[in-house]
Amino acid sequence: HPGVGPQDVALALIGAVFKDGFVKNKVLEFVGPGVSSLPVEFRNGIDVMTTETACLSSIWRTDGSVKKYYEIHGRPADYTQLDPDEAAWYDGAVVIDLDKVKPMIALPFHPSNVYTIDDLNENAGDILEKVEKEASGQIENPNLTLSLKDKIRSGRLCVDHGVIAGCAGGTPDNIVAAAQILKAGKSGIGEFSLSVYPGSQPIKMELVENGTLYDLMSVGATVRTAFCGPCFGACDTPANNGLSIRHTTRNFPNREGSKPDGGQLASVALMDARSIAATAANGGILTSAEQYGEFLHDVEYTFRKEIYDKKVYRGFGKPQSERELVYGPNIRPWPRVYPLAENLMLSVASVITDPVTTTDELIPSGETSSLRSNPLKLAEYALSRKDPGYVGRAKAVQALENTRRKTTDAGSGEVPFDLKSVLALTKTNDPLKNTGIGSTIFAVKPGDGSAREQAASSQKVLGGQANIAEEYATKRYRSNLINWGMIPFIIARENRE
Repeated sequence: HPGVGPQDVALALIGAVFKDGFVKNKVLEFVGPGVSSLPVEFRNGIDVMTTETACLSSIWRTDGSVKKYYEIHGRPADYTQLDPDEAAWYDGAVVIDLDKVKPMIALPFHPSNVYTIDDLNENAGDILEKVEKEASGQIENPNLTLSLKDKIRSGRLCVDHGVIAGCAGGTPDNIVAAAQILKAGKSGIGEFSLSVYPGSQPIKMELVENGTLYDLMSVGATVRTAFCGPCFGACDTPANNGLSIRHTTRNFPNREGSKPDGGQLASVALMDARSIAATAANGGILTSAEQYGEFLHDVEYTFRKEIYDKKVYRGFGKPQSERELVYGPNIRPWPRVYPLAENLMLSVASVITDPVTTTDELIPSGETSSLRSNPLKLAEYALSRKDPGYVGRAKAVQALENTRRKTTDAGSGEVPFDLKSVLALTKTNDPLKNTGIGSTIFAVKPGDGSAREQAASSQKVLGGQANIAEEYATKRYRSNLINWGMIPFIIARENRE
């Protein structure tokens, strides 16, 4: 359909496969005649969203468009023709009829909560009431409620904030299409707030050169630097009780930057840049981009390599070992990680009974992202929105393990009473030497969302030695636990009490 973009295709796919786990922990292979009908950046926009299907990874067949893409980026020798073997066998198939995909929207609080924009406009009251009820169990502050129906005016859903950004939205094709739609709208965006973040400096420079950013700014859009901050709440946080439409990757609770413990709640609906622009051109009334299809046309892209040539140090194969690395005060080394002992005692530091726990809930993004170079400080925020008491409980268990280790290393001396009392619970010989003490969390299905290793490593820094779950949302999270020396236990629902 005219006006359909990569986010629409991606959301249609996510909506079809996420809830029943059809592609969970599998590799998606994109093949078929439809692939070659899509520009490479369109394919990139679909691919970056496949994480939200819960798949493990994805791969695409290549063609002349991909070859040209490599040439544009100065890497012609890296191109390889990829196609499935004639005798390829698969565990399953998802058939996407590209001619039938329409502009989509993913309502709070998950990319799989998908509707066509047409359906939402026709049944706004019923759909938004359903979303409000489903979202009530995901809001941590009991004094807050998601309010969406109050945004219906004259039977149409109205929003006042939009963002096009990051790895999903910030591609040149998306931004060019948004500018073409807004230019066709002629009247500007009025009170609607639209922020556009190009995906890189070369993209931004090219959009300056071809006039796209001029067109955006002339209708009232704000053009930002190349930064993915809106996706994880580092900037462009909506107003309290606001609804922001975004071409970004996720719309989990509070991911957009609101602070529920401070009485704030906002929400995000995911859409394609084209329909975001159509909505902006229509004064914030939710609008499909289909009606603007005639105004869309391809624009030749030139990769501005000189930006990197003049700025980036390319050190591969040319080490400068004599150069001293400069560390700021917030760049701290990892604390020592000890191997697991022969035996292990676990104390449950948090019990989470939600159907799914996201990596955003295990370690918040947004303002904590600046602490990723400081693992000890970052760990202070582990589960802070889901279970504020977790860090204190985990540290108390860690203190017992530190005491056990110090006493063992000393080789003699009095064993403190609290440690002796805990070790007395074991059935092992010489538990002081051969039984480690660690914390664990229980969650029904932890690890949905991004692959951020800090969701696991922050638990490890606090003395975490395991997770207990009925199942793990993704292999990525389970693998991160193993990589950090934490045991991913499975427990049957009937045994979890």
